Amino acid sequence: MQTVTATIDRTFTIGETDRRLFGAFVEHLGRCVYGGLYEPGHPSADAKGFRTDVLDLVRELAPTTMRYPGGNFVSGYNWEDGVGPVEKRPRRLDLAWMSTETNAFGTNEFIDWCRAAGIEPMLAVNLGTRDGEAARRLVEYCNFPGGTELSDLRRDHGWPEPHDVKFWCLGNEMDGPWQMETKTAVEYGRIATEAAKLMRWVDPSIELAACGSSARTMPTFGEWEDTVLEHTFEHVEFISLHTYLNDYAGDTAAFLASPDLMDSFIDEVVAIADAVAARRRSSKRIMLSFDEWNVWYRTRRKSEGRTKLGWPVAPNILEEVYTMKDALAFGGACISLLNHADRVRSACLAQLVNAIAPIMTETGGPAWRQTIFHPFAHFSNFGRGQVLRANLVSPTYAATYYDPRGTADLTFPLPAVPYAKLAAVHDEAGRAVTLFVLNRHLDQPMPIQIDARGFGDLELVEALEMRHDDLSATNTKEAPDRVRPAPLAGVRVDGGRVVATLAPASWNVIRLVASE
Repeated sequence: MQTVTATIDRTFTIGETDRRLFGAFVEHLGRCVYGGLYEPGHPSADAKGFRTDVLDLVRELAPTTMRYPGGNFVSGYNWEDGVGPVEKRPRRLDLAWMSTETNAFGTNEFIDWCRAAGIEPMLAVNLGTRDGEAARRLVEYCNFPGGTELSDLRRDHGWPEPHDVKFWCLGNEMDGPWQMETKTAVEYGRIATEAAKLMRWVDPSIELAACGSSARTMPTFGEWEDTVLEHTFEHVEFISLHTYLNDYAGDTAAFLASPDLMDSFIDEVVAIADAVAARRRSSKRIMLSFDEWNVWYRTRRKSEGRTKLGWPVAPNILEEVYTMKDALAFGGACISLLNHADRVRSACLAQLVNAIAPIMTETGGPAWRQTIFHPFAHFSNFGRGQVLRANLVSPTYAATYYDPRGTADLTFPLPAVPYAKLAAVHDEAGRAVTLFVLNRHLDQPMPIQIDARGFGDLELVEALEMRHDDLSATNTKEAPDRVRPAPLAGVRVDGGRVVATLAPASWNVIRLVASE
């Protein structure tokens, strides 16, 4: 392969990463909560029932925010069911995942878990089967100091101090026919506006995200965003995006190209949001919350992988086992998010434990890292700072990505996919420069030369690669470290020039420190 070149300059930036860019997602889905992060009686469980082995891995993964309680689950959730004495909480049928919800874990337990993990909570309200009044009551229960029925109820439940939750999602995927109480864009725009008004009247300090399209492939994509923002523009700070990358066609080259469609999705939603602002002659800019993203396809299309018969409690559903190939596409998605740091200010990896997750557990047994754990940990731990605008010159290839929706067979031609996908982040306080580079060529090593200007001399701190001769390799309970990062040899740094050779089908992180 010809040498890939990239030029970055300290003064040419895309934007600074918001700490909320590195979030994740916990839903009452399968074993994400029960048997995942919460398992009283587990050998590692603390006094509150939280698995400390999972907490240790979460701290290593380093998510900054956590979305809860859904997802599809929230569109039928009564938040009151999950507070108060556990023995008095009702058992409910959860129509989202055809399970029985015990409500042993609810809002207060989630807040306590976030505090234990050092994570900012991010709550979603039910705008499916409920309305703005239920939403504003939850805000009062969580955030009002005391002296009212609901704030005093929280205090009576054992949480005297307000939870002070700042980020709230106005429902979930309300355009989806799979959602409880699906709504048209006008119907959702109206209820979201009224909920936002009431919630903010209780606590003016909160920030709100309206539901965007459930996917770029939805038939109403574009029109939905335009209509919803026409209603909610003055009341929200964010609009959401959701994407799950797939390899349904078994075309690895196209799968590794699919993160580039995230770039297009982001650019299109930004354009729509700014068009709504332009119609209003408004200088306000709506930011993007990419609050569901991941690789997901094996357990997605087969109904037996999505639900279990008999309304079980915490069934083992959506437990995607990730491969080396999945980790590469996942790393590409991390790069896409970094390279839109100016407008994507919040994002949530879906989900955290067991269900389409970077962390797997055995109920009563160990916890381990899936392959996708490692790119996210690199992204979160080393992606803080100013994202630099890179001038990348790379050979390209053509691919066609397949993404079915219902009975529709949707294909997306990608005529010129760069073999290299790159993001560069400068942490000025720590003088660090981190390069995230994906080599999407399946057979050839990639010589790469990066010219970094305006930093003075650079010194190599660490270079890591993640690759495997078998792209279908996975991590398991028996072999939890089969796929993991290893040192990347042969990286040379000369002044502001970085030279390396990247293995075929590899995820690479090169960490540098600047002299000035």
